[in-house]
Amino acid sequence: MKTIPSTSYSIHFNETCYKELNAYLETSHFSKIFILVDTNTHTHCLPKFLSNIDIDMTLEIIEMEAGEIHKTLDTCTQIWHSLSDLDGDRKSLIINLGGGVVTDLGGFVASTFKRGIRFINVPTSLLSMVDASVGGKTGVDLGTIKNQIGVINFSDMVLVDVSFLETLPAEEMRSGLAEMLKHGLIKDSDYWNRLCDLKALNISDLEGLIHESIIIKNEVVKRDPNEQGERKQLNFGHTLGHAIESYCLDNDNLQTLLHGEAIAAGMIMEGYLSMKTCGLSEEELTQIKNTFKTIYGTVDLTKNDKSSIIELLKYDKKNSHGQIKYALLESIGICKVDVIVEDQLIDEAFSYYAS
Repeated sequence: MKTIPSTSYSIHFNETCYKELNAYLETSHFSKIFILVDTNTHTHCLPKFLSNIDIDMTLEIIEMEAGEIHKTLDTCTQIWHSLSDLDGDRKSLIINLGGGVVTDLGGFVASTFKRGIRFINVPTSLLSMVDASVGGKTGVDLGTIKNQIGVINFSDMVLVDVSFLETLPAEEMRSGLAEMLKHGLIKDSDYWNRLCDLKALNISDLEGLIHESIIIKNEVVKRDPNEQGERKQLNFGHTLGHAIESYCLDNDNLQTLLHGEAIAAGMIMEGYLSMKTCGLSEEELTQIKNTFKTIYGTVDLTKNDKSSIIELLKYDKKNSHGQIKYALLESIGICKVDVIVEDQLIDEAFSYYAS
């Protein structure tokens, strides 16, 4: 797969990753190189990664606990202390080896340690490959409210080694697929249709689709890096989806959802809002609903759950002047941003999802 150039960095694939990384490390003369892993990637991904690094320098490994519940400022504080204790300075580099939690949090840690050091993202999950590691968004959750603290700061490079997907369970693959489907819904109806025809999630089928998905996101980010307009399209399904994800994370009576599982529910609901406000056809809405329900099933939400989830919408990062703003579909492949929706339609969207 060909390297994808972005504005200030490049996204490399498979064997090219390690050639580019070793050349970069050889010429950059970092004082220290840290590799941030979680408890899963330390075991399953780090040995392969290290076997491809060719540099005569000690690499310091910093481990964090795996899972969204650890994407917090407390974890950042622990890592900042580790960097200080290991003599990290402004000429240090952090390599974030992991899924979206590791790349989001590691990028934020690097962006704020000593007012900013350089970092590289090495995504190991499908979600991180096609979404979290690309585009410069870094940050952590505030309590269970998603991604409330963070900055936009671009890595020096992104290295996508698709073989890391061999370590993932099926539910993690499905979680990443949700973001790929979203890219088709907002930008490319042909890409959406090809993803819908994918009969099985295996790496040989996915490689080219992963490359296309990253191209879609990268082009949007290049045109609007600071999310002032077009980049808001990437939030389709995320206004309600993030609220559902946060609510389930904070509620012991409900199963904690992976990001893609929550966003899939959000895309069905926001698809309904799209039909009611932006002209999405009923036929396309039905296709969206059937596709996501087939892959992800239905999250069982009560009336009380719905009220609490709606209350969480006020924390969405796209909001301004007290108004909740959505990215919605005019049709599959065409997305409109900053749409304000009547409260009654939110209730209807939950009912449509449950039906």
